[in-house]
Amino acid sequence: MKAVIQKVTTSNVEVEGKKISEINKGIMALIGICNEDTEDDMNKLVKKILNLRLFPDEEQRFWKKSVKDLDLEILCVSQFTLYAITAKGSKPDFHLAMKTEEAKVFYNKFLDKLREAYKPEKIKDGQFGAMMNVSLVNEGPVTIIIDTKK
Repeated sequence: MKAVIQKVTTSNVEVEGKKISEINKGIMALIGICNEDTEDDMNKLVKKILNLRLFPDEEQRFWKKSVKDLDLEILCVSQFTLYAITAKGSKPDFHLAMKTEEAKVFYNKFLDKLREAYKPEKIKDGQFGAMMNVSLVNEGPVTIIIDTKK
């Protein structure tokens, strides 16, 4: 699995002009699922998202607190394009991304695990497979790329 993690002051998702999900301070995570991903990858990513120290502590010392430490929110958006291969030609190749129906089940299981490991009401998501407009205010800016295979 791959994730692009962004520290945000606010983020939201719109589908067909309607806001379907929104968070305040926390993390916005784009989630990519590879056709070779396993439950082990899922567990690694859940742990990493919840425990990655992107936030300052009470004395404003950087990289001291996680989203979990500070009781913040997480917005996840499924993003198969994280597995694009662009080495040949100008058209992206997505054959490494998990197939849609299998990916949907896998992604929902990932969200369930995230909710079980944290607070369900703090975990928001977009709409799997939909064309979405994702907005965010990236604080820092802080953007981290995670690959569970590395």
